[in-house]
Amino acid sequence: MWQWLLIYFCIGAAGTWLARHYAIRQSLIDQPGERRSHDVATPRGGGIAIVIAALVAACALGLRRPMDAPLLAAFAVGLVLVAGVGWLDDHRPLSPWWRLLVHAVAAALLAFAVADVYQSPWLGLVAFVAAMTLTNVWNFMDGINGLAGSQAAIAAAGLAAIAGGTWGLLGLAIAAACAGFLPFNFPRARIFLGDVGSGAIGFCLAALAVVASARLGARFWVVLLPLAVFLVDAGLTLLRRLLRGERWWTPHTQHAYQVWARRVGHVRVTLACAAVSAVALAAAFWLASQADVAFITGITLAWYTCCAFLWVGLQKAGTSRVPTQN
Repeated sequence: MWQWLLIYFCIGAAGTWLARHYAIRQSLIDQPGERRSHDVATPRGGGIAIVIAALVAACALGLRRPMDAPLLAAFAVGLVLVAGVGWLDDHRPLSPWWRLLVHAVAAALLAFAVADVYQSPWLGLVAFVAAMTLTNVWNFMDGINGLAGSQAAIAAAGLAAIAGGTWGLLGLAIAAACAGFLPFNFPRARIFLGDVGSGAIGFCLAALAVVASARLGARFWVVLLPLAVFLVDAGLTLLRRLLRGERWWTPHTQHAYQVWARRVGHVRVTLACAAVSAVALAAAFWLASQADVAFITGITLAWYTCCAFLWVGLQKAGTSRVPTQN
Protein backbone atom coordinates (compact mmCIF):
# COMPACT_ATOMS: atom_id res chain seq x y z
CA MET A 1 0.00 0.00 0.00
CA TRP A 2 2.77 2.46 0.89
CA GLN A 3 4.56 1.64 -2.35
CA TRP A 4 1.34 2.26 -4.28
CA LEU A 5 0.88 5.65 -2.61
CA LEU A 6 4.53 6.60 -3.07
CA ILE A 7 4.46 5.81 -6.80
CA TYR A 8 1.54 8.16 -7.45
CA PHE A 9 2.81 10.83 -5.10
CA CYS A 10 6.03 10.86 -7.13
CA ILE A 11 4.12 10.96 -10.42
CA GLY A 12 2.15 13.92 -9.10
CA ALA A 13 5.23 15.77 -7.85
CA ALA A 14 7.53 15.04 -10.81
CA GLY A 15 4.76 15.65 -13.33
CA THR A 16 3.90 18.99 -11.76
CA TRP A 17 7.55 20.05 -11.82
CA LEU A 18 7.79 19.18 -15.52
CA ALA A 19 4.45 20.84 -16.26
CA ARG A 20 5.64 24.06 -14.63
CA HIS A 21 8.74 24.21 -16.81
CA TYR A 22 6.64 23.43 -19.90
CA ALA A 23 4.10 26.14 -19.00
CA ILE A 24 6.85 28.74 -18.57
CA ARG A 25 8.40 27.84 -21.94
CA GLN A 26 5.02 27.95 -23.67
CA SER A 27 3.90 31.14 -21.87
CA LEU A 28 0.88 29.40 -20.33
CA ILE A 29 0.52 32.05 -17.64
CA ASP A 30 -2.54 33.24 -15.72
CA GLN A 31 -2.34 37.00 -15.35
CA PRO A 32 -3.90 38.82 -12.37
CA GLY A 33 -7.12 40.71 -13.00
CA GLU A 34 -10.45 41.79 -11.58
CA ARG A 35 -11.92 38.35 -12.22
CA ARG A 36 -9.00 36.52 -10.60
CA SER A 37 -8.20 35.86 -6.95
CA HIS A 38 -4.43 35.99 -7.40
CA ASP A 39 -2.19 39.02 -7.86
CA VAL A 40 0.94 37.34 -9.23
CA ALA A 41 1.36 35.98 -12.78
CA THR A 42 1.43 32.18 -12.39
CA PRO A 43 1.88 29.24 -14.79
CA ARG A 44 -1.08 26.92 -15.30
CA GLY A 45 -1.57 23.30 -16.32
CA GLY A 46 -0.03 21.48 -13.37
CA GLY A 47 -3.08 19.25 -13.10
CA ILE A 48 -1.85 17.21 -16.06
CA ALA A 49 0.32 15.33 -13.55
CA ILE A 50 -2.77 14.18 -11.62
CA VAL A 51 -4.43 13.13 -14.88
CA ILE A 52 -1.41 11.02 -15.85
CA ALA A 53 -1.33 9.42 -12.41
CA ALA A 54 -5.04 8.53 -12.62
CA LEU A 55 -4.62 7.04 -16.11
CA VAL A 56 -1.57 5.00 -15.08
CA ALA A 57 -3.44 3.66 -12.06
CA ALA A 58 -6.55 2.84 -14.12
CA CYS A 59 -4.51 0.97 -16.72
CA ALA A 60 -2.52 -0.94 -14.09
CA LEU A 61 -5.67 -1.96 -12.22
CA GLY A 62 -7.48 -2.90 -15.43
CA LEU A 63 -4.66 -5.21 -16.47
CA ARG A 64 -4.41 -6.77 -13.03
CA ARG A 65 -8.16 -7.14 -12.48
CA PRO A 66 -9.80 -7.88 -15.86
CA MET A 67 -13.30 -8.09 -14.38
CA ASP A 68 -13.11 -4.38 -13.55
CA ALA A 69 -11.53 -3.44 -16.88
CA PRO A 70 -14.72 -2.36 -18.78
CA LEU A 71 -15.70 0.30 -16.25
CA LEU A 72 -12.09 1.40 -15.80
CA ALA A 73 -11.74 1.70 -19.58
CA ALA A 74 -14.84 3.91 -19.83
CA PHE A 75 -13.50 6.00 -16.97
CA ALA A 76 -10.10 6.36 -18.65
CA VAL A 77 -11.56 7.37 -22.02
CA GLY A 78 -13.86 9.90 -20.35
CA LEU A 79 -10.95 11.27 -18.35
CA VAL A 80 -8.87 11.71 -21.50
CA LEU A 81 -11.73 13.64 -23.12
CA VAL A 82 -12.21 15.96 -20.15
CA ALA A 83 -8.50 16.50 -19.63
CA GLY A 84 -7.90 16.88 -23.37
CA VAL A 85 -10.40 19.68 -23.84
CA GLY A 86 -9.04 21.33 -20.69
CA TRP A 87 -5.48 21.06 -22.02
CA LEU A 88 -6.55 22.72 -25.28
CA ASP A 89 -8.35 25.44 -23.34
CA ASP A 90 -5.24 26.10 -21.27
CA HIS A 91 -3.31 26.71 -24.51
CA ARG A 92 -5.98 28.61 -26.41
CA PRO A 93 -9.33 29.54 -24.81
CA LEU A 94 -12.24 27.57 -26.23
CA SER A 95 -15.94 28.29 -26.22
CA PRO A 96 -17.49 27.11 -22.91
CA TRP A 97 -20.16 25.36 -24.95
CA TRP A 98 -17.60 23.19 -26.75
CA ARG A 99 -16.09 22.26 -23.38
CA LEU A 100 -19.55 21.45 -22.03
CA LEU A 101 -20.28 19.25 -25.05
CA VAL A 102 -17.09 17.25 -24.52
CA HIS A 103 -17.90 16.93 -20.81
CA ALA A 104 -21.34 15.58 -21.76
CA VAL A 105 -19.80 12.96 -24.06
CA ALA A 106 -17.39 11.86 -21.33
CA ALA A 107 -20.20 11.74 -18.77
CA ALA A 108 -22.35 9.68 -21.15
CA LEU A 109 -19.55 7.13 -21.65
CA LEU A 110 -19.20 6.74 -17.90
CA ALA A 111 -22.97 6.56 -17.45
CA PHE A 112 -23.47 3.80 -20.05
CA ALA A 113 -20.64 1.76 -18.52
CA VAL A 114 -22.04 2.16 -15.00
CA ALA A 115 -25.55 1.23 -16.14
CA ASP A 116 -24.19 -1.88 -17.88
CA VAL A 117 -21.87 -3.04 -15.10
CA TYR A 118 -24.39 -2.52 -12.28
CA GLN A 119 -27.46 -3.36 -14.40
CA SER A 120 -29.08 -0.13 -13.24
CA PRO A 121 -30.19 2.63 -15.65
CA TRP A 122 -30.92 4.82 -12.65
CA LEU A 123 -27.36 4.52 -11.40
CA GLY A 124 -26.19 5.33 -14.92
CA LEU A 125 -28.28 8.51 -14.83
CA VAL A 126 -26.74 9.38 -11.46
CA ALA A 127 -23.28 8.85 -12.97
CA PHE A 128 -24.07 11.24 -15.83
CA VAL A 129 -25.36 13.96 -13.50
CA ALA A 130 -22.47 13.47 -11.07
CA ALA A 131 -19.85 13.67 -13.82
CA MET A 132 -21.35 16.80 -15.38
CA THR A 133 -21.75 18.44 -11.99
CA LEU A 134 -18.42 17.70 -10.36
CA THR A 135 -16.38 18.26 -13.54
CA ASN A 136 -17.68 21.82 -13.71
CA VAL A 137 -17.85 22.44 -9.96
CA TRP A 138 -14.15 21.69 -9.53
CA ASN A 139 -13.42 24.00 -12.43
CA PHE A 140 -15.53 26.79 -10.90
CA MET A 141 -13.99 26.37 -7.44
CA ASP A 142 -10.34 26.30 -8.48
CA GLY A 143 -9.58 29.90 -7.58
CA ILE A 144 -7.20 30.19 -4.61
CA ASN A 145 -4.00 28.49 -3.57
CA GLY A 146 -4.33 24.87 -2.53
CA LEU A 147 -8.13 24.76 -2.29
CA ALA A 148 -9.10 22.50 -5.20
CA GLY A 149 -6.12 20.18 -4.69
CA SER A 150 -6.60 19.75 -0.94
CA GLN A 151 -10.36 19.23 -1.23
CA ALA A 152 -9.76 16.66 -3.97
CA ALA A 153 -7.20 14.79 -1.87
CA ILE A 154 -9.57 14.60 1.10
CA ALA A 155 -12.58 13.58 -0.98
CA ALA A 156 -10.66 11.02 -3.04
CA ALA A 157 -9.17 9.39 0.06
CA GLY A 158 -12.57 9.22 1.74
CA LEU A 159 -14.42 7.90 -1.29
CA ALA A 160 -11.63 5.37 -1.82
CA ALA A 161 -12.12 4.01 1.68
CA ILE A 162 -15.88 3.68 1.10
CA ALA A 163 -15.62 2.20 -2.40
CA GLY A 164 -12.90 -0.30 -1.50
CA GLY A 165 -11.41 -2.86 -3.87
CA THR A 166 -10.14 -1.76 -7.26
CA TRP A 167 -11.76 1.66 -7.08
CA GLY A 168 -10.43 2.17 -3.59
CA LEU A 169 -6.90 1.76 -4.95
CA LEU A 170 -7.69 4.14 -7.80
CA GLY A 171 -8.99 6.72 -5.34
CA LEU A 172 -5.86 6.44 -3.22
CA ALA A 173 -3.71 6.92 -6.32
CA ILE A 174 -5.61 10.11 -7.15
CA ALA A 175 -5.33 11.36 -3.56
CA ALA A 176 -1.57 10.66 -3.55
CA ALA A 177 -1.10 12.48 -6.86
CA CYS A 178 -2.99 15.49 -5.47
CA ALA A 179 -0.67 15.41 -2.45
CA GLY A 180 2.30 15.45 -4.84
CA PHE A 181 0.87 18.49 -6.62
CA LEU A 182 0.07 20.53 -3.50
CA PRO A 183 3.62 21.61 -2.54
CA PHE A 184 3.75 23.49 -5.86
CA ASN A 185 0.40 25.17 -5.22
CA PHE A 186 0.25 25.81 -1.47
CA PRO A 187 0.88 27.95 0.52
CA ARG A 188 2.43 29.87 -2.40
CA ALA A 189 1.27 28.99 -5.90
CA ARG A 190 4.12 28.26 -8.30
CA ILE A 191 1.65 26.66 -10.74
CA PHE A 192 -2.12 26.28 -10.98
CA LEU A 193 -4.09 23.15 -11.86
CA GLY A 194 -5.43 24.73 -15.02
CA ASP A 195 -8.56 23.51 -16.79
CA VAL A 196 -6.75 20.28 -17.64
CA GLY A 197 -6.54 19.47 -13.93
CA SER A 198 -9.61 20.98 -12.31
CA GLY A 199 -12.17 19.44 -14.65
CA ALA A 200 -10.39 16.09 -14.71
CA ILE A 201 -10.29 15.93 -10.92
CA GLY A 202 -14.02 16.55 -10.77
CA PHE A 203 -14.60 13.73 -13.27
CA CYS A 204 -12.44 11.37 -11.18
CA LEU A 205 -14.36 12.21 -8.01
CA ALA A 206 -17.66 11.67 -9.77
CA ALA A 207 -16.65 8.15 -10.80
CA LEU A 208 -15.44 7.36 -7.28
CA ALA A 209 -18.64 8.75 -5.76
CA VAL A 210 -20.84 6.64 -8.04
CA VAL A 211 -18.97 3.41 -7.26
CA ALA A 212 -19.04 4.22 -3.55
CA SER A 213 -22.79 4.90 -3.81
CA ALA A 214 -23.36 1.56 -5.51
CA ARG A 215 -21.62 -0.17 -2.63
CA LEU A 216 -23.63 1.71 0.01
CA GLY A 217 -27.04 1.22 -1.56
CA ALA A 218 -29.73 3.21 0.26
CA ARG A 219 -27.06 4.82 2.45
CA PHE A 220 -25.55 6.56 -0.60
CA TRP A 221 -26.23 9.97 0.94
CA VAL A 222 -22.98 9.80 2.90
CA VAL A 223 -20.85 10.26 -0.24
CA LEU A 224 -22.19 13.82 -0.48
CA LEU A 225 -20.69 14.86 2.86
CA PRO A 226 -17.00 15.29 1.87
CA LEU A 227 -18.16 17.16 -1.27
CA ALA A 228 -20.36 19.63 0.63
CA VAL A 229 -17.96 22.58 0.76
CA PHE A 230 -17.65 22.74 -3.02
CA LEU A 231 -21.21 21.74 -3.91
CA VAL A 232 -22.81 24.33 -1.63
CA ASP A 233 -20.52 27.22 -2.58
CA ALA A 234 -20.67 26.48 -6.30
CA GLY A 235 -24.40 25.74 -6.29
CA LEU A 236 -25.57 28.78 -4.36
CA THR A 237 -23.19 31.15 -6.16
CA LEU A 238 -24.37 29.85 -9.54
CA LEU A 239 -28.02 30.17 -8.49
CA ARG A 240 -27.50 33.76 -7.38
CA ARG A 241 -25.78 34.67 -10.65
CA LEU A 242 -28.61 33.09 -12.65
CA LEU A 243 -31.21 35.04 -10.66
CA ARG A 244 -29.27 38.23 -11.32
CA GLY A 245 -29.20 37.50 -15.04
CA GLU A 246 -25.39 37.40 -15.14
CA ARG A 247 -23.28 35.48 -17.66
CA TRP A 248 -22.77 32.56 -15.30
CA TRP A 249 -20.11 30.85 -17.46
CA THR A 250 -17.68 33.79 -17.29
CA PRO A 251 -14.87 34.08 -14.68
CA HIS A 252 -15.73 35.93 -11.48
CA THR A 253 -14.77 36.27 -7.82
CA GLN A 254 -18.18 35.91 -6.18
CA HIS A 255 -17.77 32.52 -4.52
CA ALA A 256 -17.85 32.57 -0.73
CA TYR A 257 -14.31 31.20 -0.54
CA GLN A 258 -13.09 34.07 -2.75
CA VAL A 259 -14.92 36.66 -0.68
CA TRP A 260 -13.45 35.18 2.48
CA ALA A 261 -9.95 34.96 0.98
CA ARG A 262 -9.97 38.69 0.25
CA ARG A 263 -10.39 39.27 3.99
CA VAL A 264 -8.10 36.70 5.58
CA GLY A 265 -5.88 35.37 2.78
CA HIS A 266 -5.66 32.13 0.83
CA VAL A 267 -3.90 29.99 3.43
CA ARG A 268 -6.48 30.41 6.19
CA VAL A 269 -9.40 29.76 3.87
CA THR A 270 -7.84 26.62 2.39
CA LEU A 271 -6.96 25.22 5.82
CA ALA A 272 -10.41 26.04 7.22
CA CYS A 273 -12.15 24.36 4.28
CA ALA A 274 -9.89 21.33 4.70
CA ALA A 275 -10.86 21.11 8.38
CA VAL A 276 -14.56 21.31 7.53
CA SER A 277 -14.25 18.58 4.91
CA ALA A 278 -12.21 16.40 7.28
CA VAL A 279 -15.03 16.63 9.86
CA ALA A 280 -17.55 15.81 7.13
CA LEU A 281 -15.46 12.82 6.11
CA ALA A 282 -15.34 11.52 9.67
CA ALA A 283 -19.13 11.89 9.84
CA ALA A 284 -19.45 10.00 6.54
CA PHE A 285 -17.45 7.06 7.89
CA TRP A 286 -19.61 6.94 11.00
CA LEU A 287 -22.88 7.20 9.07
CA ALA A 288 -21.79 4.50 6.61
CA SER A 289 -21.91 2.04 9.51
CA GLN A 290 -25.46 3.01 10.48
CA ALA A 291 -28.54 1.14 9.34
CA ASP A 292 -31.19 3.88 9.67
CA VAL A 293 -31.47 5.47 6.22
CA ALA A 294 -33.78 8.23 7.46
CA PHE A 295 -31.22 9.20 10.11
CA ILE A 296 -28.42 9.24 7.52
CA THR A 297 -30.50 11.38 5.17
CA GLY A 298 -31.43 13.80 7.94
CA ILE A 299 -27.83 14.29 9.07
CA THR A 300 -26.70 14.88 5.48
CA LEU A 301 -29.43 17.48 4.89
CA ALA A 302 -28.61 19.16 8.20
CA TRP A 303 -24.94 19.39 7.23
CA TYR A 304 -25.80 20.95 3.88
CA THR A 305 -28.15 23.40 5.60
CA CYS A 306 -25.35 24.47 7.95
CA CYS A 307 -23.02 24.95 4.99
CA ALA A 308 -25.67 27.05 3.26
CA PHE A 309 -26.01 29.33 6.30
CA LEU A 310 -22.22 29.61 6.42
CA TRP A 311 -22.24 30.63 2.74
CA VAL A 312 -24.76 33.38 3.46
CA GLY A 313 -22.75 34.60 6.45
CA LEU A 314 -19.50 34.75 4.49
CA GLN A 315 -21.15 36.61 1.62
CA LYS A 316 -22.59 39.21 4.00
CA ALA A 317 -19.29 39.59 5.83
CA GLY A 318 -17.34 40.10 2.62
CA THR A 319 -18.43 43.63 1.82
CA SER A 320 -14.95 45.14 2.30
CA ARG A 321 -12.05 44.07 0.09
CA VAL A 322 -8.70 43.47 1.75
CA PRO A 323 -5.81 42.93 -0.74
CA THR A 324 -3.91 39.71 -0.12
CA GLN A 325 -0.68 38.30 -1.48
CA ASN A 326 -0.58 34.85 -3.13
